[in-house]
Amino acid sequence: TLFFLITGLDAELSYVRNDVVNHYALSFNLLIPSETNNLHFSWHAKSKVEYKLGFQVDNPMAMAMPQANISLQGEVPRTLSVFRVELSCAGRLDSEVTILMQLNLTINSSKNITVLNFKRRKMCYKKLEPEVKPPTSDKNSIDPVNAAPTTSTRVFYISVGVCCAVIFLVAIILAVLHLHSMKRIELDDSISDSSSSQGLSQPSTQTTQYLRADTPNNATPVTSYPTLRIEKNDLKSVTIMEAKAKVKDIAISRERITLKDVLQEGTFGRIFHGILIEEKDPSKEKQVFVKTVKDQASEVQVTMMLTESCKLRGLHHRNLLPITHVCIEEGEKPMVLLPYMNWGNLKLFLRQCKLVEANNPQAISQQDLVHMAIQIACGMSYLARREVIHKDLAARNCVIDDALQVKITDNALSRDLFPMDYHCLGDNENRPVRWMALESLVNNEFSSASDVWAFGVTLWELMTLGQTPYVDIDPFEMAAYLKDGYRIAQPINCPDELFAVMACCWALDPEERPKFQQLVQCLTEFHAALGAYV
Repeated sequence: TLFFLITGLDAELSYVRNDVVNHYALSFNLLIPSETNNLHFSWHAKSKVEYKLGFQVDNPMAMAMPQANISLQGEVPRTLSVFRVELSCAGRLDSEVTILMQLNLTINSSKNITVLNFKRRKMCYKKLEPEVKPPTSDKNSIDPVNAAPTTSTRVFYISVGVCCAVIFLVAIILAVLHLHSMKRIELDDSISDSSSSQGLSQPSTQTTQYLRADTPNNATPVTSYPTLRIEKNDLKSVTIMEAKAKVKDIAISRERITLKDVLQEGTFGRIFHGILIEEKDPSKEKQVFVKTVKDQASEVQVTMMLTESCKLRGLHHRNLLPITHVCIEEGEKPMVLLPYMNWGNLKLFLRQCKLVEANNPQAISQQDLVHMAIQIACGMSYLARREVIHKDLAARNCVIDDALQVKITDNALSRDLFPMDYHCLGDNENRPVRWMALESLVNNEFSSASDVWAFGVTLWELMTLGQTPYVDIDPFEMAAYLKDGYRIAQPINCPDELFAVMACCWALDPEERPKFQQLVQCLTEFHAALGAYV
């Protein structure tokens, strides 16, 4: 509920919840949940205030004109009152509608007019039309509304009901058996050519009540959404022999690998630019990334490198970069091979662009950055369709080539190569706290929706050329900071439309965040609009 108080000639509008003014919230167009069809406003005035009320929608085909349960012109009540605004989707098409409610207030004089604009956003969806049978012209036909069903009709409905009940019962039995078998599956069993990547969770179907905090993106206090399987970091319980056994089918000889320049180096890990000799034709060579470890790396660190490298294994998309081979020969440091992208790590590339920016502002354009975001969204949309959760999407886990083609990679060695991006919150596990959704931080719950949150942060990284998000916030305070409704600020020179996309990704309720396919469409349209001015 929004309260505002008009006194004399001075007026001020604030977003208030629990008697606390949230100044940050005023920069957002609040998102209305798709299932919410009414907004309630509380108002009153201490002196005589006349008003006029009007509405606008940017897509009348998707939403009818809003209706209020008060007259569109009159006097603001002297006592605290509530009026309702109905927002009804037309059901003709899928679209995000922007609603503007304009309230003109006149105090004592017709020349003293205060205009208040309330902007909201709501997703409207197309309704599925029921099949309508044409009326029959047979004079002997029976009126289906007034006549009792015939015996054959009864038998038909009973048969259909019995079949549905049997199918439902079989589905329940299969689901129970599947869940029972899943408990016996070890962490590495998902590392195979025919399965999704290891260590990536999928949502379950249980539900719970989740009380959302006061944030600009969340106007309603309580909602329900699927609870996701809570996964602990079991990688440390996997032995190095088990990890090697799971990648044995893509293992190659050390003799086929030549290491060249060191591209990145951490405390115990390195990434090389390497050359791979083709097995069938030794005269042919292929450039590759080679991830490996130093002598001081522990067995746990080696195991985690091998296991996390398999996150995207078996997946094929133009914007994904899964591993191709490994080298696990005795007496040699384990190596993981990926296709080579000559401009390397995306985060380092963005920071290099920022260094060059002063001398060459046209080094990389805003249109190029949006194109990169579209590619990342396309790769993540593919993962979402395959029910694969990345859990560590960020610019540091993407690579780029000289054609500005971007590919998403796994997070193997990222904790070592980018130690400032990971923090331990007292549970002996380094996590990308500044990229994580609130439900991931608090309950260790992951889903495609939490990947959408991380995508919003990644988009912010793109627009800031590799800056670190929430750099001034203590990692231990991140959860409280997000609950209070605070988010990273709009980057300089970032268009409002693009920042609105980021803000949508940071809704506290996972159900209110956009899907990756919607993000692809939205960013593609924005990219086309940018191109029209170039």
